[in-house]
Amino acid sequence: MQTKNSSTSHPPPEDAAQSLSVKRAEVEFHNFASLGEPERAARVYAEENQRRGAILDEMLEFIGPMTPFLEIGANAGHSSYMLCNQYGASGYALDISEDSLRYGIALRDKWQLKKSPVLVAGDALHLPFKDNSLQMVVAFQMLSQFMDIESVFLEVKRVLAPGGIFLFAEEPMRRLLTARLYRCPYYDTMKSWERKLYDWGLLGFLVKDVIGAHQEESFGIHQNHRMYLSDWHQLVTKHFAEQRYKLYVPERGWAERWVRKIAIQLDPHKSEWRAARLMGGTVAAICRKAGQSPAFDASASFESLFRCPDCAGSLQKGSDLALRCDSCSYEASLNEGVYNLLPSHDKRELYPGDRGDIIDFSLPSHEKHLGHGWHDLEGVYGNKYRWVGARASAWLENVKGGEQRLRLRGFAPEAIFLASPRPIVEVFVNGLPLKAWPLDRNGLFALEANLPDAPRYELEIRVSPVWSAPNDGRELSVNFGMLRLIPPE
Repeated sequence: MQTKNSSTSHPPPEDAAQSLSVKRAEVEFHNFASLGEPERAARVYAEENQRRGAILDEMLEFIGPMTPFLEIGANAGHSSYMLCNQYGASGYALDISEDSLRYGIALRDKWQLKKSPVLVAGDALHLPFKDNSLQMVVAFQMLSQFMDIESVFLEVKRVLAPGGIFLFAEEPMRRLLTARLYRCPYYDTMKSWERKLYDWGLLGFLVKDVIGAHQEESFGIHQNHRMYLSDWHQLVTKHFAEQRYKLYVPERGWAERWVRKIAIQLDPHKSEWRAARLMGGTVAAICRKAGQSPAFDASASFESLFRCPDCAGSLQKGSDLALRCDSCSYEASLNEGVYNLLPSHDKRELYPGDRGDIIDFSLPSHEKHLGHGWHDLEGVYGNKYRWVGARASAWLENVKGGEQRLRLRGFAPEAIFLASPRPIVEVFVNGLPLKAWPLDRNGLFALEANLPDAPRYELEIRVSPVWSAPNDGRELSVNFGMLRLIPPE
């Protein structure tokens, strides 16, 4: 899936809205989060569609026609499948992770759906669509991953036709009533005292930002939780002619229920705006771009709305289903149901393929980098991994030269914390100790440390303690899905 014009395209300047390192972390995180625990994921996606469908149903008259639509930050694309099958719309599901979109294909089969969106790996800051080409853009739980949210608004407004709809939802509103003491994980990885405070509705009054932000932030995904309700309103009214809002103020436990009730009673209009200002929560907004909606040609080919991510030229579909630019040599093949339409520089960095400085367990070539201590390959799509015991070895080649930074993506099960309250992952490089990382919570982790310049890095990973599963004779500790070199920070 590399582009032919790799020698002529130049890397874009570092984007203040979202850096390349954050995009890299998002690709890795989504590969895991979209595919881990498939039964649980399918249940969560169905619940999300139920909530999102309720917003659509309530605002159908204001929204109007939905075709063609684009969902940005679509993850597995489950909400795009809902738009296609429940609302009869046609459109595109875009996410920076190819593999999360592929998992959506499995969901389609599981749910026995007849219609599918066009699946596109792409960047919300550089949408591969022509100006004024879409009737509706939707975004769920993704705007807060950009430091400059307005930059996404501008790109959405560019691709929306006059009179088009931008619907975003599940975006956090910053709360005033909190001590901002620390960043908290998701409920599944909370400590017992945190769960008790959460159940009582008290934890939200202590934490720095959104509950659950700890996991993404520790993985390298920077999040923007600075937006109060008034900030969202100011941004929406600056760029869109009409808008409707729905506010979701938290009601976890007795504490939040009482504060919310009192805040509504004190509001002069008995609305939830004062409660939202004090307690945060999430906001949904349905925004209409100024102008009159054109009539879209339902018979137009799906590629007719695309534009080249490198030069903004038109893309044509060949007999091999690949998309090629009319003006430059950009090319994107159809790879297991997904078109990768990222700009060439980002595509090379985020999807490097078989390369000596990356051990990607989803690629068969990873085996040649492994030494001792690795158990059999498990997982699906981009979420393939191998368990290790007390020790394992591997090697990476410094293909770019200069100093590097080692990044290990793995998963720590709850079982290792039952064996020890403070598991340790230690790495030796070329026979010398690099760093030891204590793990404080179960779940996905990313470990990073700088490396000196060397042509090759021989890694030894040591983990303690080890544990054994019932009816499984293997010695286990944690598992790894990717080991790679990245630019030093």
